[in-house]
Amino acid sequence: MRYRAISFTSVAAIATLALSSCASTGGTTATDPDADITKQSLVVSIWAAYYPADLAETFEAATGVKVTIVNHASNEEVMAKLLAGGDSGIDVAFVSGQYAQALNDAGLLAPLDKAMIPNESNLYPEALKLPYDVGNVYSEPYAWGTTGLCYRSDLMEEAPTSWNDLLKPAADVTGKTTMLATERWMALPALKALGYSINSTSASELAEVKAQMLETKDTLLAFDDTTFYTKLVSGEASMAEAWDGWCNYGIAEDPNIKFVVPSEGSDLWTDTMTVLETSKNKEAAMAFVNYILGADVGRYVAENILYKVPNKAAMDALDPALIEQFPNMGISPADLLKEEGIIDLGEFSTEYTRLATEIAAG
Repeated sequence: MRYRAISFTSVAAIATLALSSCASTGGTTATDPDADITKQSLVVSIWAAYYPADLAETFEAATGVKVTIVNHASNEEVMAKLLAGGDSGIDVAFVSGQYAQALNDAGLLAPLDKAMIPNESNLYPEALKLPYDVGNVYSEPYAWGTTGLCYRSDLMEEAPTSWNDLLKPAADVTGKTTMLATERWMALPALKALGYSINSTSASELAEVKAQMLETKDTLLAFDDTTFYTKLVSGEASMAEAWDGWCNYGIAEDPNIKFVVPSEGSDLWTDTMTVLETSKNKEAAMAFVNYILGADVGRYVAENILYKVPNKAAMDALDPALIEQFPNMGISPADLLKEEGIIDLGEFSTEYTRLATEIAAG
């Protein structure tokens, strides 16, 4: 997962803010299959360094549509633009799945015209079964993955297999472990170790998570979302809770670094493409989504950003040596869907923010 400084506090507010503002945004007409998209232009908002550097140029060459790409650092940053009222000027926004869910519930996303997105057929069948948008009605997946333990196999006496190996570390790794600071992922290991859902909305279950995390905190080197893999490379850390793609950055520097999904299970996170209801260029926007779902862009993401993509055509084109070097790239779609998909929890999201704040202060 790209680091996006995700604060789920905002998700609860998104629906409220959007519902109060959507009346003033004003949707445009449905797509016109006969529209001349060469007379349209697009503004696309996406995370920096998460796409081919020449994407705008290659898309314009293929379709005649001029694209301006703007980068956002986090879901919150692009959400602030989308919720400011009126037309944000953004036609296509890349957001994480639970944010797409919140935006759609607030009426801010256009339904996808599948007749204009034939490249959806490149996706694995599992990529149309994601819990935040079953059937990809208002979003198409761009990249996906899971969370697990990233560790130095040469610095640990035993390879980890359970979230409890992180929550209750052995003596040889105590003080040499890190956990993710982002609210939902901070809670994930304890929720799974306790046998609960990562989408729990139970106050009593979160109380148990808090009790465990206050014990675990004393054993940690740090909460770290951004530099944990460099700590592993340097040997300062021996084990980290990590998004799979980020662990690959460590593996690229030291083959002693390994990744494992704990036996209790984990999450399925997804980054998506959405078309804004306020877009006056919906036909070009659908063409852009279709272009991204071609094999070439997906293959670039897998080969250069080291993230799995839900695009079967792209994954089938990968050199097997890449998956040999980065084994988590070979996690199958069926196995990914065995993990829990992250969904928007509405107003209860603030409880995860409160939990993280109390753990940090405790």
